[in-house]
Amino acid sequence: MGQLEGKTAVVTGGSSGIGLVTALRLADEGAHVFITGRREAELEVAVKTIGAERATAVAGEISELDDLDRLYDAVRARGQGLDVLVANAAVAAFVTLERTTEEHFDHTFGVNARGTLFTVQKALPLLNDGASIVLVGSTAGDRGMEAFGAYAASKAAVRSFARTWSNELKGRGIRVNVLSPAWIETPGGTAAFGDEETARTIRETVATTVAKGRMGRPEEAAAVVAFLASEQSSYVVGANLYVDGGTNQI
Repeated sequence: MGQLEGKTAVVTGGSSGIGLVTALRLADEGAHVFITGRREAELEVAVKTIGAERATAVAGEISELDDLDRLYDAVRARGQGLDVLVANAAVAAFVTLERTTEEHFDHTFGVNARGTLFTVQKALPLLNDGASIVLVGSTAGDRGMEAFGAYAASKAAVRSFARTWSNELKGRGIRVNVLSPAWIETPGGTAAFGDEETARTIRETVATTVAKGRMGRPEEAAAVVAFLASEQSSYVVGANLYVDGGTNQI
């Protein structure tokens, strides 16, 4: 029997990368997982990968409040409330201060900060007492990487949300924590780098600068989410757990 047997989970951005692997891990731990994403074709493949009896897909964007309502209507229809919420969906792009536009800033904060806030707010009526919320942040929120200003600031906001919401929800026993990955090998990461050649250069650089000597694997991030979602982390509240190969630590 898994750590989440009989539980219900939501993973936003669950059709690829860390989100998909996390959804698969939570399902392996016994949860029924609702996944969201913008692309219906990718969601269909994801459900087949996880198993149709263990996963439900609801297409939508977290920046669209009507889409969030449809997601939680589907969860409500299952009739068991919500035990685990993984707010993973995000966007990223390298843009310098000089080249930052209103559109880039608004889109980045609209998804990463505003979208995360309403993902959690709209889940509140469904969350069972003692539920676990995991916000996916980034080591970028603590650093000053060139051309990553808007993204880093949006992830710093996510870290701040976890502290505030931990206080606001403690009366219900709901824990809020942050997973902060760095250099995880995902399709989204390659897209953020702009092209495969740039992504390859960054991988080679990471291999020489990170203590682990390589980029991380989505499974390594998913294992930490599973820990935060389970009773094994029952005394972990408001924390920021790094999955970064030592990037921000040494």
